[in-house]
Amino acid sequence: MRGRKWGRASVPLLWLLVACPVQAAWQSVGAAAQAKRSGDHVSFATTGGAQVVVSFVTPDVVRVRMGGGELGRDFSYAWADAAPASTKFAFEDNAERSEMRADGGARVVVQKRPALAITIYDAQGRVVAADDPARPMAFDADTGAVEASKQRGAYELYYGFGEQGLAPISREGQFLVNWNTDSYKYPVGTNPLYQTIPFFIALRDGLSYGLFFDNTYRSHFDMGKSDPRRYSFGADGGELNYYVFTGGAQRTPASVLRDYTALTGRTALPPRWALGYQQSRYSYMSQAKVEEIARTFRAKKIPADVIHLDIDYMDGYRVFTWNPQTFAEPKKMLADLHGEGFHVVTIVDPGVKLDENYSVYRSGREAGIYVRDAAGKELHEKVWPGICAFPDFTDAKARAWWGELYRKPLGEGVDGFWNDMNEPAVFSPDDFKQPALTQGPQKTFALDVRHDGDGDPGTHARYHNVFGMQMVRATFEGLRKLAPDKRPFAITRAGYAGVQRYAAVWSGDNDASWDHLALTIPLLTNLSISGVSFVGADVGGFAATTTPELYTRWMQAAALTPFYRTHSAVDTDPREPWTYGGEYERSNRAAIELRYRLLPYLYTLFAQNEKTGAPPLRPLAFDYPHDVEALLVADEYLVGRDLLVAPVVVQNQRARSVYFPKGEAWVDWWNGTRYEGGRSVKIDAPLDRLPLFVRAGASVPTQPVIQHTGEMNNVPLTIAVAVGAAGTSEIYQDAGDGYAYRKGASRTIRATLSADRVKLDIPPSAAYQRVAAIELLGLDAVPAKVAIDGKAVHDIVFDAASRRLRIALPSEHVKEISFVR
Repeated sequence: MRGRKWGRASVPLLWLLVACPVQAAWQSVGAAAQAKRSGDHVSFATTGGAQVVVSFVTPDVVRVRMGGGELGRDFSYAWADAAPASTKFAFEDNAERSEMRADGGARVVVQKRPALAITIYDAQGRVVAADDPARPMAFDADTGAVEASKQRGAYELYYGFGEQGLAPISREGQFLVNWNTDSYKYPVGTNPLYQTIPFFIALRDGLSYGLFFDNTYRSHFDMGKSDPRRYSFGADGGELNYYVFTGGAQRTPASVLRDYTALTGRTALPPRWALGYQQSRYSYMSQAKVEEIARTFRAKKIPADVIHLDIDYMDGYRVFTWNPQTFAEPKKMLADLHGEGFHVVTIVDPGVKLDENYSVYRSGREAGIYVRDAAGKELHEKVWPGICAFPDFTDAKARAWWGELYRKPLGEGVDGFWNDMNEPAVFSPDDFKQPALTQGPQKTFALDVRHDGDGDPGTHARYHNVFGMQMVRATFEGLRKLAPDKRPFAITRAGYAGVQRYAAVWSGDNDASWDHLALTIPLLTNLSISGVSFVGADVGGFAATTTPELYTRWMQAAALTPFYRTHSAVDTDPREPWTYGGEYERSNRAAIELRYRLLPYLYTLFAQNEKTGAPPLRPLAFDYPHDVEALLVADEYLVGRDLLVAPVVVQNQRARSVYFPKGEAWVDWWNGTRYEGGRSVKIDAPLDRLPLFVRAGASVPTQPVIQHTGEMNNVPLTIAVAVGAAGTSEIYQDAGDGYAYRKGASRTIRATLSADRVKLDIPPSAAYQRVAAIELLGLDAVPAKVAIDGKAVHDIVFDAASRRLRIALPSEHVKEISFVR
């Protein structure tokens, strides 16, 4: 642990005598010598030589900046807008403390001595976050490092932190590092991984708050591991620049995430086809193989929308090329696949092959957009094509150049793009003599490599963590410019806070193991409530050959995650849904069919996410923060508010315990059995079934099984209503692509359930899937009477095995369905 130089009032004398001479560069901020209000903020000069600035972004969001001297340019790649908003506040100041109070919102108290300490209160006067007076903010004037510590409660839990390979779903008692790292076949417990999202949601006694440390250097969080009385966070350089989200009046995870995503942005509605099943392999080696895969999906009636092409489609791994021998007619291939309802996604890495005969390389060199080494020369590193140059994606000119390169593949018919190796990852040089550390410095650029920083030049130490995000930003912005009437689809392996504005994220090179299957739930749910809503993991595990049972259980576990893709490495056995035949093929088909039945619900959740930041995929704690038993559940997840998924993640298991969140009743999707919340029940889980439950009172849109999303407009909707509680649900519809929905070209259907009736509000439109039926779930018998708008109906079908009653609707003009049990 690094020593620090502290004031005598806060540190024992023996500690000062022993520890301080070793690392004397660490400096406490010291006391506040002066407080000055300047428009939308208050600045404090301190006796330690620091500058501290406190402001309100909204009445419920507080921002703190600290640096050892003058603060730099106020800029962030995380911001969704050019700069965060500000809000008015009242200010009082005296010799001992300053107080800032936002109208109807948070209050900030800055204690000036013995060392400056900040306490943030919510509008009700409850402490949200408080500096630890024993560990005041500090900086190292020699290295530029910064750190802060906050007091923590003994049972305070933490969710989020983006993508972590750590198994517990809450991060209390953990030490986490943020440094985007290529982590092949990472063991459970690995940190860091590919993404840097230094944001968390805290939960204490049912109340939430959030903290976002916006610093792109290598950073760390000690969440009570060193001392359970406090948590600390810091970075190797830059400012101590952080936001505290009080959560407003609600103090819920949802309100915290709403405010965080208002700052960093939300995922725009993806094209509907991107929510379908996606098939990939490293690699499908030829055009003939790709066409065979597509034919087999359709012949076996296994729904699918997307085929991915990994690096072997290229000519010598040169980006934006096709291998002329193995993919001789890419435009025809893509047109034929489109005719069968498939979309195609191709991989694009950041390394541009150093080849004077390669037009892409020459173009980038002439434009002067490649990264430079410390000596100012074009940086050359080895990756898949051999020696490569790399665009400096922190330069707007480089992003524009890169975005224009997508013109050719778009014109050929490629639908989406997969940005990989963008941590950035490189290979060890041929003369490398050091130990091949799995997370060693040889796996990325040297820290003194130069970047433009969008006009604020700096080293790779500063901009490493945003390189991948800026690459996929260039991809996204290029696609928006080149095809303005289509929604871009991009996925990325690396990213920083705010990456959700540009791309979906998958969890990298995972392993084919039961441990990794279990890990996907805490990994993806924490990533999802870090603002990144379009998330998934390679089904079956990328880095090894899977087993039939593991693949089927993974196919089920992932069936309702936002990004649903099978992907496997070049040295593994084939892995398609039909690979293992028999009961495994049937079970895999059933899992995919379940997803397609529920696609109208998933699409609705993405529409809601764009409006509120609420993610489609959630841990139980997100919606049930007051249910103590739900807070640490790591083997179940919620899909929106209304579906509870309890996958089998243990080998040979055919039944499992399911915890049902308190305060609700839950109805088994398959057999209609009702379970009261607040208890665990052992549920049968045969190989062909995903344990799935719907919240009583919810109305969930479904559709018949289709083979791809292009068929959706040709099939009707059925609204599945779980009886036994009151509730209102919304169903969102639009064209499935383009941006007309932002100009009102959409409709939202509302279904309201009370004790004995369902009220429908269906705006008239012939442009979308029509509502053709209602299904009541959880009925023990046929109702004595069923009526539509007061008229008795007999066109009903009751299935006793599933406890479902299907009621056909004569038209969308229906206002009410009543039933007497």
